[in-house]
Amino acid sequence: MPLSRRQMIATASGLLAASSAVTSSAKTAASGFTFPKDFLWGAATAGHQVEGNNVNSDMWFLEHLKKTPFKEPSGDACDHYHLYDQDIAMLAKLGLKAYRFSLEWARIEPAKGEFSAAEMNHYVQVAKTCLKYGVKPVVTYNHYSVPVWFAAQGGFENPESVDLFARFCDYATKAIGPYTALAATFNEPQLGIVLHWMLPDFVVAGMKEAMADAAKAAASDRFASIQFADQDKMLPNLLAAHQKGYEAIKAGPGDFPVGVTLAVHDVQAVGENSRAEEFRQSAYGPWLDIAKTHSDFVGVQNYSRMRIDAKGPMHPEAGVELNQQGEEIWPDSLEGAIRYVYAQSGKPIYVTENGLATENDAQRVAYIPRVVQGVANCLKDGVPVKSYIHWSLMDNFEWVSGYGPKLGIVAVDRATQKRTVKPSAVVLGNIAKANKI
Repeated sequence: MPLSRRQMIATASGLLAASSAVTSSAKTAASGFTFPKDFLWGAATAGHQVEGNNVNSDMWFLEHLKKTPFKEPSGDACDHYHLYDQDIAMLAKLGLKAYRFSLEWARIEPAKGEFSAAEMNHYVQVAKTCLKYGVKPVVTYNHYSVPVWFAAQGGFENPESVDLFARFCDYATKAIGPYTALAATFNEPQLGIVLHWMLPDFVVAGMKEAMADAAKAAASDRFASIQFADQDKMLPNLLAAHQKGYEAIKAGPGDFPVGVTLAVHDVQAVGENSRAEEFRQSAYGPWLDIAKTHSDFVGVQNYSRMRIDAKGPMHPEAGVELNQQGEEIWPDSLEGAIRYVYAQSGKPIYVTENGLATENDAQRVAYIPRVVQGVANCLKDGVPVKSYIHWSLMDNFEWVSGYGPKLGIVAVDRATQKRTVKPSAVVLGNIAKANKI
């Protein structure tokens, strides 16, 4: 999730003890539901978070500023750049049939207009490796990070970004399109809007300061990374970039669904004059509108609910169980998010991210069947949900929070790069193998 709510909004860290109980109050349907034969069970990663040494990206650049917003640098990460074969084999052995990964634009076009066929081929090999193990490649064209040259010319605040992104999509699709099963242009392009609703003013001011510092360090008059930048300036360009990127990807080669993934809370109005609908229109409205004409599906990425009163987003109630990011653990939020997005867009839904930040895997073991039951409830009511892709395959670099939050179903010893499958991975894998909850 993301510079996402998973990394940035937490001012509290506090898991409550070692309890494996998972907070919720919504009704749960009886077990015994069999999923459609073509339902995709999988896990996700993002390039910058797992590959390591993404040295030409804006995120690497920001990590190494003298006054950086990042807790620590990404470094070697999980060295997935070199270890992808064993990681995909591990995913397949668990019983999962879909792997969502992202293309690192900064590797593929490290200097403006200079494309690396060798780096593009790396991602083609990742996709081919998925197919070798019977896993469907789910490709995200942009998962936050961009080339540093792109950020240093204003990123998506710059109108030129629209054609530059479409050009990248065209180049990448010509190589990886024949091996792709499903693709998204952007990962959570509206998350910055969500964060600006949730973060205190001093944090937002800190984001602007980080961009000013980065511009100075890059010897540029402006610098814009997608979650730190001016959301109003970026929105029309991001929407246009999605549209042109969608058209470039659909031009092929390859014939597969193309959409966009969105950060979606289960929004719940509280009291009189709640701003819930104002928030929904701000955070989701423009993207759900464009999805109606330029997306074959919407990817739902959900981690918690959001209670909104007349003042805006509310803090969790005292005494509720929190994840490592300080958000309430609320498994029923995924079902609510799916139902809302489908009602607004009318598009098929792929769950492209859902997970739990916790050191205590027993909580994740309890959590996964609950959220999967919510997906089953939606399917029973005729909502066309096509996947459940868990975030994440491995504990990884969680953006500004560094390596502290643990969202993986597989642990990683970064000193040795040894992978250790957690019990939650077995739980998810067994559900996938049975295709039943």
